Amino acid sequence: MSPLKISWKSLWSKPLSSALNIMLIAFGTGILTILLLASNQIAQKLDNNSKDIDLVVGAKGSPLQLILSSIYYIDFPTGNIPLKEAKELSRSPFVKRAVPLALGDNYNGTRIVGTDSNFVGIYKLKVQSGKFWEKDFETTIGSAVAESQHLKIGDTFYGAHGLTGNSDVHKSHQYVVAGILEPQGNVTDNLILTNIASVWKMHDDHEETEAHEHGDEGKELTSLLIQYRSPMSVAMFPRMVNETTNMQAASPAQESTRLFSLIGVGVETLQWFAVLIMLIAAISVFVNLYNSLKERKYDLAIMRTLGASRGKLFLIIIAEGIILTLAGTIIGIALGHLALQFIGAYQESSQARLSGLIFLKDEIYLFVAGLAIGIFAAIIPAIQAYRSNISRILSKN
Repeated sequence: MSPLKISWKSLWSKPLSSALNIMLIAFGTGILTILLLASNQIAQKLDNNSKDIDLVVGAKGSPLQLILSSIYYIDFPTGNIPLKEAKELSRSPFVKRAVPLALGDNYNGTRIVGTDSNFVGIYKLKVQSGKFWEKDFETTIGSAVAESQHLKIGDTFYGAHGLTGNSDVHKSHQYVVAGILEPQGNVTDNLILTNIASVWKMHDDHEETEAHEHGDEGKELTSLLIQYRSPMSVAMFPRMVNETTNMQAASPAQESTRLFSLIGVGVETLQWFAVLIMLIAAISVFVNLYNSLKERKYDLAIMRTLGASRGKLFLIIIAEGIILTLAGTIIGIALGHLALQFIGAYQESSQARLSGLIFLKDEIYLFVAGLAIGIFAAIIPAIQAYRSNISRILSKN
């Protein structure tokens, strides 16, 4: 009989002890899998949504809140900024492209974003069907919105005031779906895009009419997404905005790094907790194999007398450790993916939704760690089995 078969039968002879060791390893591996997948997806989402945006200009307040509301659409805006001042900033020699945003409404929790053609350019958007918005109250919706809200070209819907909820629906105007975007793999998949005039008209018809009479007076935007013209802009433009205007400039790169470092503290704590569980599992496997060796000394000695070599006994014990830890690792990785998929299904924000259906190359290191723990836990009992004195063991029995 091969060493692997003997090891397998030996483990099955102690199902409770083997199951406990596998559960410990699976629990530790599961936590590490969730952390690996979640941190990778969060980092990717942060990068995908802000990679072509150098700066966000908005009302004074928390810079992180401004970034979260204007790039990731997962927080409330810090306020509004005057359209006149926003236009002046857009014409600055430091600015290559300025994308205006007007937020404030939603449709079943999906944000309605008033913007212009610069938004299409900065995110390199393409339509899957239909066209980009042109007239007031025409919308182009993200692919995820079309799927989740069951919307198609020509469908109409009403927006509601606020960023979530349908308590204050604007019944005065209907939006119409003019186009559906190709899947982008970023936040635009979960947005409803229209022109800024639609957002203004939706909130107050008579104010909008007065604003027409007085040019840009009284009109407001939520924020501006800025692309720099030259490297010199990095040093000059944010300081100019913060010191000479009533607005604030926030860097997506800096705020995203700060956000990830805040998340990282909790992730690191959980990682050490998972590593501790894995160490406890390794000790548990070692104790299990060590006690098992004591109980089976006579059986192993008989195997030696029947022709089994020292190397075969060594391999049997090593194989037991590897089987336990690899089984626990495989179950742990599978549980980690299932748990993250379950968590993602109940997340409120579709923009930040995590998926357990993504597999990473780095997960191979979890298998390597499982293999290493198995060998490490089994090496001392295996050496003892290798060095066992047959005549002394048989004479005691």
